[in-house]
Amino acid sequence: MKPRTTDPRPCGFTLLELLVATALMSIVLVASYAALSAGLEARRVVEPRAEAFQSARVALGLLAADLRAACPLHKGPEFLGMQRQIGGMQADNLDFATHNYTPVRPGQGDYCCVSWFVERDPVSGETRLWRRRNPGLALDPLSGGVREEIASGIRGFTVEYHDGFDWYDTWGDKDGEVKQATSNRERPNLVGLPTAVRVTLLVDPEPAVRRAPEPKVAAGAAAPPLTFQTVVKLNLAGLPSSSAPVATTGAPNGGAGFNPGSPR
Repeated sequence: MKPRTTDPRPCGFTLLELLVATALMSIVLVASYAALSAGLEARRVVEPRAEAFQSARVALGLLAADLRAACPLHKGPEFLGMQRQIGGMQADNLDFATHNYTPVRPGQGDYCCVSWFVERDPVSGETRLWRRRNPGLALDPLSGGVREEIASGIRGFTVEYHDGFDWYDTWGDKDGEVKQATSNRERPNLVGLPTAVRVTLLVDPEPAVRRAPEPKVAAGAAAPPLTFQTVVKLNLAGLPSSSAPVATTGAPNGGAGFNPGSPR
């Protein structure tokens, strides 16, 4: 039998091998941390923008559905669109009636007075888009009812109105026919329904970040708003403007009709 021999060379890693392994591990860790940081930063930027996109799409969808079924108000101006500003920001008001309403109580029809407007929270300073709905024939169609928040982080709300030929910044006459009586020319944007409405909505790209109080930033440091725009055709715009809608009861679908009236 041959005697067992051992390798005289020592086992283990040399200092050079340890240094190379440490350097490679450091490179891998730094690259992994950079990739993780980039992913977290992208998520921080994308998530608020995705929320803003979804909020704006829902808001314009609800407004478009109300406008497609718009009809004249039963009292006062038939359709009212006014310009307004909040701290230099365009924040228009819109008041009309619509058949885009599902009755929730006995005696209600599908006729509903609707207002779309923008308000700024005095505590947080955040600007929100609201919708007010008042079903039935209210004594004052421009007030009352229940309002609901539609979108937050609003940076602008502009509404324009088309009469079939031109676009107008306002529509209707809140003071009755005062403007029409004192006007020397035909003003189609004082009475009736517009044929189409163009809505421009500006939304804060980082609404979730701006909900918490933050220190004041330098002017121009805020990210530019996201712009959304839609044009809605009013399907009932061709009806006689003097027809007053009446909410009917007892119909299977809560239908509403119009009182007969002579067109203007």
